Amino acid sequence: MLTGHNLALACAEAADQLKAENIRIFDLRGISTLTDFMVVCSGNSLPHLKAIVREVEGSVREKGSDPAVHTEGKAASRWVVIDFIDVMVHVLDEEFRKHYALESLWGDAKEVVWNDHNED
Repeated sequence: MLTGHNLALACAEAADQLKAENIRIFDLRGISTLTDFMVVCSGNSLPHLKAIVREVEGSVREKGSDPAVHTEGKAASRWVVIDFIDVMVHVLDEEFRKHYALESLWGDAKEVVWNDHNED
């Protein structure tokens, strides 16, 4: 069983395997009762969004995680949320991501550095 932190990393890495864009992980522990970690990423087309969701769900199962308890939305809706309880993954098209600005909703959350591309 993966811890929340390791599950968030696994989700980000799986999304990265399919070239998801602007992948970010936020540590919401102590800030939200909804989840411990939030992963946000973008896809550039409906098939790309579907593929990212499929890769995240499949890859974390291979690494020993329980399957998502719920997946909300379809790629056609341009926003899919994969709920692993301790980790919520938001896969959005770029237009929706800019419009809903999830990152600004959790502005006080600490961002988790998960690869060389998002280090400051």
